[in-house]
Amino acid sequence: MFQTIIIADDSATARMVTKRCLEIAGYQQAIFLEARNGAEALEIAKKSAADLLVTDLNMPEMDGTTLLKRIKASPRTTDLPVLVVSSLSNPAKEAELLALGAFAVLSKPISPAVIAGILGKLMEQPQWGQL
Repeated sequence: MFQTIIIADDSATARMVTKRCLEIAGYQQAIFLEARNGAEALEIAKKSAADLLVTDLNMPEMDGTTLLKRIKASPRTTDLPVLVVSSLSNPAKEAELLALGAFAVLSKPISPAVIAGILGKLMEQPQWGQL
């Protein structure tokens, strides 16, 4: 189970919706750490023992793509699973994000069922199944 989850989105409403979807998907007991942009999320990831990062793509200061690159480039955070949430429907961008190390790219609006399915697949991965 994911115990500490970072939610990065410049919209407070989107962060609230993401948190609620995660709670409905079975993560009511998780600690949620919120970031308004990629720079904040990166600092939180470096300082916390987060188990999961859910990030928007379009944010000020540091976008989700840059955040993903920095998370995967750092030995401290390289194993942190990242879910990217985007309003863009762009197969080329999705392929790029997956190649950069995102576990999944989800389209907005997200739903508890989609989140639960993706996290179930993530838990089946050997490196994350012991969380």
